[in-house]
Amino acid sequence: MARLKIDPDVQFIKELQEAGGESLKKCYQCATCSVICPLSPEENPFPRKEMIWAQWGLKDKLVNDIDIWLCHNCGECSDMCPRGASPGDVLAALRNMAYRSLAKPAVLGKWLSSAKYLPILFGIPALLYLIIWGFTTGLTIPSGTIEFAKVFPGDYTIDPVFGLVAVFVLFTFASAIGNLFSSFKASGYEPKEDGPSFWKALYDVIKEEIITHSKFQKCTSNAERYKGHLFLFYGFVALFVVTSVVAAGHWGGKLIGHPMHTPMSLANPIKWLANIGAVLLIAGLVLITRMRLNTDPSKSVSSYYDWYLLGVIWAIAITGIGSEILRLANVAALAYPMYYLHLISVFMLIAYLPWTKLAHLVYRTVALAYARQIGRKGLGE
Repeated sequence: MARLKIDPDVQFIKELQEAGGESLKKCYQCATCSVICPLSPEENPFPRKEMIWAQWGLKDKLVNDIDIWLCHNCGECSDMCPRGASPGDVLAALRNMAYRSLAKPAVLGKWLSSAKYLPILFGIPALLYLIIWGFTTGLTIPSGTIEFAKVFPGDYTIDPVFGLVAVFVLFTFASAIGNLFSSFKASGYEPKEDGPSFWKALYDVIKEEIITHSKFQKCTSNAERYKGHLFLFYGFVALFVVTSVVAAGHWGGKLIGHPMHTPMSLANPIKWLANIGAVLLIAGLVLITRMRLNTDPSKSVSSYYDWYLLGVIWAIAITGIGSEILRLANVAALAYPMYYLHLISVFMLIAYLPWTKLAHLVYRTVALAYARQIGRKGLGE
């Protein structure tokens, strides 16, 4: 009988535990997690095999494993694990590590992996917008009607900065997705000849899973996760639509001599949608934050990746709503600093997006589409 030599990557095991998989060594391969998971395919189910690969330090197999993207981290497996090994946390930690390795430059992934680098991540946009404020008003509070464009002119500061950031993020995601597909192919995952095209599979995933969050409904351990993610998703969708309409109305309107102006009246339908999006964002944040605070630490532990993302989204919601309230209340001394903090928070969400947990919205979506191409689908599909 041929012998199989295992050459464990000890450093990888340590990094995995630091990324949120610290309960890894408790697993004794009972397979309860694979049996209880409502999403795991019948053939080569997860997460049992991932648990043993992780214990053995088989980094190459894990970083190229498409199944870590099929998991929605609903908590079923962690709740039922008799040893408290928290397989869901281990798979989440693997995805956290994937975010770092897929997107370049890798230094941003390193900075986002530890709280000690938070001052750098905050300091970059804080300094940028402070310099802009210095150029526009000399760091003073403008007099008269509160208009944030007096400090941060959209045409010359906000739009160019976020335009460049958007281009950077898009190119980063494109490169990372290419790396993701290469990793799948390196593990032998090839689309079937009779399988759907990638674009057809992507359309089906968005329609059947992303828009409805149907996979979350299959998990019964935590109903708040489903509601919280759904509220956050549609809150972001609403705010994205508002931002797109305002940008198109402003720049498109300039071409015909009638640009859209902000701030808008509270009676404007676009303003309604913005406020609805903000309410959905707060509702989702409350549910997810409460869920994480009430999680039994013996079954699951929230990682720094979780709290970083929640913290940034909370900052966006609070400073965004705060800016609007302070503007309407005509408290200029607080309104402009609040808007300054809002811009910093939005920058921290968008510019670092490919390396944060929110990037799973992109990586998981394309991975699920690729899984359909190779015929790798979960139960009930």
